Parts: sequence; structure tokens; C-alpha cells
Amino acid sequence: MEPTFEGGLNIAVKIPKHKYDQTVSFYRDILKLEVTEKPITNPTVSRTHKVKFGNNIMWLDCVDNYTHSETWLELNVEDVEKATDYLVSKGIKTCDELEELPENMHWVTDPAGTVFIVKRKD
Repeated sequence: MEPTFEGGLNIAVKIPKHKYDQTVSFYRDILKLEVTEKPITNPTVSRTHKVKFGNNIMWLDCVDNYTHSETWLELNVEDVEKATDYLVSKGIKTCDELEELPENMHWVTDPAGTVFIVKRKD
């Protein structure tokens, strides 16, 4: 049986350091969305802000070594390893070297380069 994929609640926007403060200000001060800085310990993300974005949570991640923004999305599945095996069988390889993540989760990309975290449904 093939796995079922569902879009998750979390959206991560990876933002270059030189654009980070302006971007946080856009969501907080111009759009007037609920924005809260959260502590983070991650080798590739130096700061993060949580933004209530309708029914979703948008994470504004400051990345020191990026030159442009990227949007990363969440895919929820019942069984991460079966879903990952299925994706690999379709030519979609994991790219877990992109960013540190907990065990039993994987990073994959679509053909256009959009990054997805494949994780177990909550």
C-alpha cells in the first residue's frame, strides 16, 4: 500500500541574515501578525521567530550563509520509513545534510528544489 502524504501546519522561511530584521518587521509591524522570537540551538539557524499565519505556523529562520530566501514545507505521514522508501523508489532521494533534524524524520526536495520535512503525523 502506498503512503498517504498530508501537508503539515509548519512552514519555514529560510532568510539571509542581511534581510532577516526587515523580514521580521514586515510580518510584525506591517502585517500586524503575532510574531514571537523563540530560542534555538541549531548549527545552521542563528535566530527564529514564530509567526501565527492563519491555521499555520510560519517559522522565520535566520541563516547566515544563504544569499536568497527559501520556503520549506512539512509533509506528515503515518510511517516515515515506509514513506521515505516509497519516495526513493520514485527517484526522490533524502537530503538530510541540509539541516540537523530529529531522528525518524527526513528532508527531501521536489524537482524545483522546494524542501520538505517528512515527519510522522502528530
